[in-house]
Amino acid sequence: MNPNKALWEKGDFTQIAAFMRQSGEEIVKSLGITTPLRVLDLGCGDGTTAIPLAQLGAEVVGIDIAKNLVDAGNKRAEAMGLTQIKFQEGDASNLQGISDHSFDLTISIFGAMFATKPFDVAREMVRVTKPGGRVVMGNWIPNDPTSFVSQLLKMSAAFTPPPPEGFISPMTWGVEDHIIERFGKAGVAREKISMVKDAYSFVSPEKSPAEFIELLEKYYGPTMNAVDAAGISGKMEELHSQLLELAKAQNKSADGGTSIPATFMRVTVNL
Repeated sequence: MNPNKALWEKGDFTQIAAFMRQSGEEIVKSLGITTPLRVLDLGCGDGTTAIPLAQLGAEVVGIDIAKNLVDAGNKRAEAMGLTQIKFQEGDASNLQGISDHSFDLTISIFGAMFATKPFDVAREMVRVTKPGGRVVMGNWIPNDPTSFVSQLLKMSAAFTPPPPEGFISPMTWGVEDHIIERFGKAGVAREKISMVKDAYSFVSPEKSPAEFIELLEKYYGPTMNAVDAAGISGKMEELHSQLLELAKAQNKSADGGTSIPATFMRVTVNL
């Protein structure tokens, strides 16, 4: 199995996505959607951005490498009576069956950045987007102390075995030079690419930071791998303590719930 597919099918990301709905809707509102509009959402999960896009009247195709998330997205859309959206399995680095220049907007919020071949991802996103259209990415920034997820992934990596030779960190999608180089190889001029730091919050009035960390340890693939490795090495308590300290330190909620902002790189490519 594709290791990336195995990673995202290992847990149940819908449990984490429940904390991401509010910010997903805010990102969609900020896009200035006007219909008719065909949108491709890569690494869509169960529809955190795809479903709000469809609710605004866009025709949406969501693609994710994890079958369980595709199934969950289709169930959500059906339950909400959204007929102009479909979720399907696929790999952001090889969009088989997707025609050239077939979408007005290609979006990927913390999704395509995890695909294993970043130059192929950039090429495919540009290929399937119409001239005059947009590519929008949200990518975590490496080593950013104001990014909860960047710190979470860094902590998790410290407890797991080193990646295989040739591995390209998904965090490189948060570095300006890499973004420019990848889209440049896909034929996009530098002046067509804009990058700005933005914030994305993980929100749950009902769940505490401690409960959020427990869900990450149980359902979020990268953290689950760290938990497995820490269990073998006898460092589970150390890992849990670090993660819990991180969540509590970055939590902005004052009423026992969770509201953790995370800085990310927002990339817009105008074609």
